[in-house]
Amino acid sequence: MPRTRRMVIQGVPGIYHVISRTTLPGLPFKDADKDMLLSIIKKYSALFFVEILGFSLMGNHFHLVVNMMPEDRFTNEDLIKRLRNHYGGDFNPAESRIPDYKEKLCSLAHFMKEIKQAFSVYFNRAHKRRGTLWGERFKSVIVEKGAALINCLAYVELNPIRAGLVKKPEAYKWNSIGYHVRTGNAGKFLSMDFGVLELRGENAEECIRKYREYVNEAGAVGRPDTPDVRKIQRSVIRKARKKNFKPTRVERFLTRNRYFTDSGVIGSKAFVSDKFDEFQEVFQNPGKRKPKPIKGLDGVYSLKRLSEVI
Repeated sequence: MPRTRRMVIQGVPGIYHVISRTTLPGLPFKDADKDMLLSIIKKYSALFFVEILGFSLMGNHFHLVVNMMPEDRFTNEDLIKRLRNHYGGDFNPAESRIPDYKEKLCSLAHFMKEIKQAFSVYFNRAHKRRGTLWGERFKSVIVEKGAALINCLAYVELNPIRAGLVKKPEAYKWNSIGYHVRTGNAGKFLSMDFGVLELRGENAEECIRKYREYVNEAGAVGRPDTPDVRKIQRSVIRKARKKNFKPTRVERFLTRNRYFTDSGVIGSKAFVSDKFDEFQEVFQNPGKRKPKPIKGLDGVYSLKRLSEVI
């Protein structure tokens, strides 16, 4: 059966939550492997026209939240500069190849392909193995800026909390909030745009403080129907509040929530409806598809695709 066409935004910047899992059993990615994966992501984010908004690298999968830029947002000179930084200062692409390079370096599929192939080569050599490392095609969810984006970022940041690895998300070395806090966003690797007006126009330190506040408060609230799910302990939150955190009320972050991983689109009702009109041919039974509100996240809707589009 042919694979379903992936939903890709054309002509304007597009934000995606991307997830890819290994086919290997257990938790094969150790600390050194996650260090290498982060290094590879940084390497290719400098080549491709992409902004990294968030990430979380786990023992058997990884999450990225990225903003892919369209071809008309950069010049030939911008392109050549990136190519030379990546391949060497004397790299001189043929004029006829410029359109091909532009198309490739704005492509989410090519970006993920380079990352996954480079990591596969490293991992197989480092662990003296052969064969396939990754499972199914990576999943991608279209995310609207605003409430959908900040909530999606919080979901990604809280992966190590759900896995019981740390007591607070910024204590984890291989997620974006930990990278911000630990390195001060070294090399300006991560975008400072968290999608909401409340975090714009601030200096970097205050912006990250507010972001930490949001993510930590989100992680302190569990679903009432699943009281045993892992969450940030209240004692940790109380200590954080003494450092000027302000409480919020956000749910749906402490379980493996399929809205953030298996939806086709998340955003406002109008945004989701618009994207459905654009991509409805990739869905089964398109006449039955309507944006569904995500309980606990006011104003955020989902167009669920689950296994229909991978």
